[in-house]
Amino acid sequence: MVLLNAAALKAQGQPDYETTEVADNVYIFRYGGSQSMFLVTPEGVIATDPINAEASPVYLEEIRRITSEPVRYVVYSHHHIDHVSGGAPFKEAGATFVAHRAAKAALLSLNVEGVVIPDLVVDEQAVLTLGGMELELNFVGRNHSDNSLVMRVPEAGIIFAVDFLPIRELPFRNFPDSYLLEYFESIDRVLEMDWDRLIAGHSRQGGIGTKDDIRGLKVYLDELFALVRTANEEGQCFDQAFEEIQLPSVAANWIRQEFLPGNIERMCYFFRNGYR
Repeated sequence: MVLLNAAALKAQGQPDYETTEVADNVYIFRYGGSQSMFLVTPEGVIATDPINAEASPVYLEEIRRITSEPVRYVVYSHHHIDHVSGGAPFKEAGATFVAHRAAKAALLSLNVEGVVIPDLVVDEQAVLTLGGMELELNFVGRNHSDNSLVMRVPEAGIIFAVDFLPIRELPFRNFPDSYLLEYFESIDRVLEMDWDRLIAGHSRQGGIGTKDDIRGLKVYLDELFALVRTANEEGQCFDQAFEEIQLPSVAANWIRQEFLPGNIERMCYFFRNGYR
């Protein structure tokens, strides 16, 4: 059920947005093509990714339309700026910021103006408990970054994972800032977790996926990896591989098929250079 929708912003040249309750007290905030999750409890709110400076005031206002309780925590999924640069209004409202230890280090190194540096850090796993609700923070290994957290709401069977688990679409370009073999291992770890629905960090394919979607992603990656391995052994990397390797059938109806050459290129680099 969509609770709040202000598509009038789109007419003003801004992205549309909406807030949707996906389980009791668990919400998705969507701004344009980006998504965040937040939990509403009697003692306050746990929010995730504040997106950017344009989205975050709207995000905070949407939360305030639902509850008068303060935002106690903001959790970063990972350090990439397109998901975390909107934290200032939440910090000004008194929220404590949480991220993986390596995300804090990356943000300190990047030193981007306006990005809130995390107050608390996670290594392998932590649990935030607030108002009778739990949010489990899991580091499942290096994948799309070296600091991505998979957030699980146990009572709702929901996880929130950003960028490394695309739903029925090809992975972005040439897997930028990724660790290829560990990426595959991370997918296995996520599939071993107890959950039913995945909230993704982007909403191009509806923004909510299932374990079958992630199993399909695993099949795609495994099949393409094998094809590129063979192509490399036959001396076809790079240019000939772009021409010869066909899209694995599991991805026939997926979007972003223009990313196939980039996916192939990254795997060619892996086999030729042993690059991550």
